Amino acid sequence: MKLDSQVSIQALVFALVASSFTVVYITQPVLPVLETEFGTDARTASLSVSAVIFAIALANLPFGALVDRYPIKPIILIGGSVIATASLICAVTHHFALLIGARFIQGLFIPSHTTCIAAYLARSLPAARLNVVMGSYVAATVAGGLGGRLLGGWIHSPLHWRYAFVSASVLVIAATIAAVRWLPAENSRAKSEAPPAGFIELLRAPGLLRMFAVAFGAFFVFSSTFNYLPFYLSKPPFVASTEVITLMYLAYLIGIVIGPMSGKLSNRLGSGTTIVLGSLLLGAALAATLIQSLAVIALSLIGVCAGFFAIHAAAVGLLNRRLSSGRGRANSLYVLCYYVGGAAGITACGYAYSNYGWFGAVVLNATMLIIPFATGLVELRQEQRTEKWLH
Repeated sequence: MKLDSQVSIQALVFALVASSFTVVYITQPVLPVLETEFGTDARTASLSVSAVIFAIALANLPFGALVDRYPIKPIILIGGSVIATASLICAVTHHFALLIGARFIQGLFIPSHTTCIAAYLARSLPAARLNVVMGSYVAATVAGGLGGRLLGGWIHSPLHWRYAFVSASVLVIAATIAAVRWLPAENSRAKSEAPPAGFIELLRAPGLLRMFAVAFGAFFVFSSTFNYLPFYLSKPPFVASTEVITLMYLAYLIGIVIGPMSGKLSNRLGSGTTIVLGSLLLGAALAATLIQSLAVIALSLIGVCAGFFAIHAAAVGLLNRRLSSGRGRANSLYVLCYYVGGAAGITACGYAYSNYGWFGAVVLNATMLIIPFATGLVELRQEQRTEKWLH
């Protein structure tokens, strides 16, 4: 049975990426439980999340090089098998060191389902379809990140956090089998048309470097905004409860809609325009968080998510349309810049928030938005020049 329609590919990609991202944040809502059960402190318990993210950052570049040389289906199968097995180890172990080790291994193999599938899509789909399907890819990262938190903290909380790992293992292996069986075969001719571009060569290409900068700048703003939001809302004049603050994170759900929508908007208006509009929306929504009303802040966070995911989806689509070789390496560089931007944002915004409060955080993030906004303007001008030349 061969499924090669756009909807089928979108569904397979969504399931594979979402199930993998579910694994990343699965322990985040139960960190206090891990702290008590394993007799450790909060900082050490947090390793169950940070170990995964650190491993993803380490493994992105090697997997990017790997997918440029070898077929993707065996990589997906091996990666999915390791991730699922490590989940089962997490579910049964009573040794904290083994739990962290298994989580680290999961992180090492998650790029086999994320970075590698992005390279596969760029190699296999025409530009118009790529924009929309890459939008689904971005939406899947949203659904997976939120789904992992819900799985660990809400769905299995009446039972035990260990059951969440069993469920995640089942989801990953099911998505892996479906992808290996039904994803259309790669175009081997297209894969061999040009030798893979190296990392240095990719970094020297201005059109690609701009997209890496967008990834850094956009996630800098997004990650720091949501990281310091609980501190802002838990203090006067809001004094919001943990439950209310958690509900604010449901704004993430807009990303599931915005991802594919951004792809369609890029096809119609151009990626540059989409990045510019996303930056303006994100900036306006950030400013609105200064209004001291929980209802206004809840709406503004929807705007923050919509603006960010529009930028992210447009940048990923544009990056992959520009590649003739080295797709795996390019996507791994993009993800690396993305996570480095997030880490830099959380660190820098910590100083801004400590010294100047939420206003300082908003000013810093609004300043950083100059990167995606200016890049979008550059892309918009290039698109206008190309259109003028064609006519």
